[in-house]
Amino acid sequence: MFKKILIANRGEIACRIIKTARRMGIQTVAVYSDADARAPFVRMADEAVHIGPPAASESYLIADKIIAAAKQTGAEAVHPGYGFLSERTSFAEALADAGIAFIGPPVGAIAAMGDKIESKKLAMKAGVNVVPGFVGEIDDTEHAVKISEEIGYPVMMKASAGGGGKGMRLAYNEKDVREGFEATKREGLNSFGDDRVFIEKFILNPRHIEIQILGDKHGNVIYLNERECSIQRRHQKVVEEAPSPFVTPKMRKAMGEQCVALSKAVDYHSAGTVELIVSGADETGESFYFLEMNTRLQVEHPVTECITGIDLVEQMIRVAAGEKLEIAQGDVKIDGWAIENRVYAEDPYRGFLPSTGRLSRYRPPVEGWSDDGAENGRRGIDGIRVDDGVYEGGEVSMFYDPMIAKLITWGETRDEAADKQIAALDMFEIEGLGHNIDFVSAIMQHPRFRSGVITTGFIAEEYPEGFEGAAVTDEFLVNLAAMAGFVATAKADRARRIDGQLAEPLDPPGSWCVNIGEHAFGVELSDEGLFVDGDPVELAMEYAPGDKLVQAEMGDEILGVKVQNSRKGFVMTTRGAIHDVEVLPASIAHLADHMIEKIPADLSRFLICPMPGLLVSLHVEEGDKVEAGQPLAVIEAMKMENILRAEKTGTIAKINAKAGDSLAVDAVILELE
Repeated sequence: MFKKILIANRGEIACRIIKTARRMGIQTVAVYSDADARAPFVRMADEAVHIGPPAASESYLIADKIIAAAKQTGAEAVHPGYGFLSERTSFAEALADAGIAFIGPPVGAIAAMGDKIESKKLAMKAGVNVVPGFVGEIDDTEHAVKISEEIGYPVMMKASAGGGGKGMRLAYNEKDVREGFEATKREGLNSFGDDRVFIEKFILNPRHIEIQILGDKHGNVIYLNERECSIQRRHQKVVEEAPSPFVTPKMRKAMGEQCVALSKAVDYHSAGTVELIVSGADETGESFYFLEMNTRLQVEHPVTECITGIDLVEQMIRVAAGEKLEIAQGDVKIDGWAIENRVYAEDPYRGFLPSTGRLSRYRPPVEGWSDDGAENGRRGIDGIRVDDGVYEGGEVSMFYDPMIAKLITWGETRDEAADKQIAALDMFEIEGLGHNIDFVSAIMQHPRFRSGVITTGFIAEEYPEGFEGAAVTDEFLVNLAAMAGFVATAKADRARRIDGQLAEPLDPPGSWCVNIGEHAFGVELSDEGLFVDGDPVELAMEYAPGDKLVQAEMGDEILGVKVQNSRKGFVMTTRGAIHDVEVLPASIAHLADHMIEKIPADLSRFLICPMPGLLVSLHVEEGDKVEAGQPLAVIEAMKMENILRAEKTGTIAKINAKAGDSLAVDAVILELE
C-alpha cells in the first residue's frame, strides 16, 4: 500500500480524499493556487505545495507542476479527483513515465471513453444501446445545420471531450443550431482543450440514470447499482439519489450487465460511471441508451456509498496499489435511500445567476440529535453528511466551479431522506453571496419530485417563469406568524431592560399585527399562552435577540428559521422561501396605511451585467436598432457562456464596455436611447 499520495485537485473533493487516506494511514500532499492558500484542504493535508496563480490554466491544469510537486514530496501516487486533469490521458502517461502511480483507470480506457465520438463507436461494437446521431467530424455551422435536419429536431450538440454539463446545447430548430454551435465549440475548447462537436437525437421525456462501476487490475468488474440524476439545470446536475425510483430490479440487472461488458471491453479498472438516458415515456423502462462513460470519481458518489457501505475512494486507492476487489457482485446491497443536493453559489431568485464573494457566514447543518444542543448550540439531524471545502471568511471566486458544498441525507425510505434534506437545508446558514438552498428545498417538497415521476426537463417545466420561492400552506403561515410575534416580543422585552434607561422595567407589548404577503394575522402572547387570530398555537422555542437561526418545536416537527431584521419587521427564510414579515404593535398597526412606498426605477433601457464575468463578445454598435429578445452580448462566468438579450425595442445610444473586459455585477454594458 502507498505511504504517501498527492491530490491533484482542490476544494471539497480534495478534503474528501484526504479524509479516507488519513483513515487508511496514508500521508497526503495538497497542491494549491494563490486563491486557495488558506483553503481547508491545504490545512488538512500533511504537506502542501504552491503551484501558481488562481487561474486553473496556470496552476491545477499544468501537469508538469503536479508531477514536480509529487517528486519533491516523495508521493508515490496521485489521485486526480474529478475535473481538471482527471480524464487527461497525457497526464496519466506523464505520471507513468515519472514512475508515479495514477489512482484511476488505465490510459487506454481514458482515451477510449474520454472521446465521446469514439466511445459511442466502441459502445456500438460492444452491443450497448446508443442514442441515434452523427458520430463523425462536423466541419462548420452549415454542416451542423444539415446534420441536425437529417437527424430530426430536437437535437443535442455536445463537445466531444465535454463533461459536467459544459459544452452542451439543445436545439429545437435551425436558429438554435446557428446560435449554439460556435458557443458549444468555444466551451469545449476553453474547458477541455478540444473544440470537436457531435450531434445526437434528443430523447423526449428523458431520465438520466447512471451506473457506478468498480474494477480491479485482475479482470474483476462489478456494478454498484444506479443513481438517478434527472434533476438538472442547463445539463448540470442539481439533485442525485440512489437508488432510482424508476429502475426495477430487472432493469437494474440489464443496465449493470451492459455497463460491465463495456468496461471489460476497454480493460477498465478503478471507479467509473456509465451514464445512460432512459425514455420516461417507455413504461417498460427498457429503452435505455448509452450517453458516455466518465473515467473518474463522480461528484455524486456519496449517495452510492451511503446505500452500499462501500468507500469508493478507498477502493480506488487499493486498486491502484494492485489489490484485488474483496467485493463480488453478490455482495452489493441496497440499504435505504440517499439523496444529494448540490449547494451552488448562484441566485435562483435572479435567474440562477452565478454569485461570487466572501462567505461572511458559513454554518452547515450538524449531524446527530442532541437535547442539550450540538455544534454552535444547534440540534443536529441523524443521517446527514456534508462534503465541503470552504470556510467562514473564505471566498468563492470566479476561477473555479460554483459549488459550495454537497448535502447528503440517508433514510430508510425516499420520503425520509427527502424530509431530512428539508430540515437540514433550513439549518444551513450561508451569507455573503447568493446560493440555491431555497431552490433545492423547494424541489424536495415538490409533489412531482415526491412522486418520483421526474425527467431532465423537471426544472424548466415546473419553474417556467423562474423561481420565486416554495409554495406555503395557510397552516404554515400561521406558525410563521406565531414565531414572528414571539421574536418581536423577545426583542421588545430586551429593549425595555437596558440598565439606566428606565426607572422600572415595563412589560413588553404582547399584541402584534403580523402581515406576511397578502395574509394578516393577530398574534397575542400572554400568561395564558400564544394565540393567532384567537386560536392557540403550540410553539416551543428559545430566542436571544441577535440570533440568526431560530429552531422551534411545533408538535413533532423541528423548524429552522433564519431571521434578519428589516425596516418593518423581519425577513424570515425557511422551507425554501423568503418571507418579508411586517410586525407592528397592534396599537399602532393602523398607522402603517399612511406610509408612502417608493416606486422602483425603470432600468429596462440599460443592459446590466447580471454577474461578475468576462465580456466575451458584443453583437451591436452605437446607433444600431435592436428588437426585444435580440442577443446583445455574451458574458462568461464560472466557465459557462450566458447570452444577454434586449428587454425592449430601441436604438443603442452608448456602449460602456468592450469585448475582453472583466465586469462586476450590475455594471452597465450599454444604454438604449
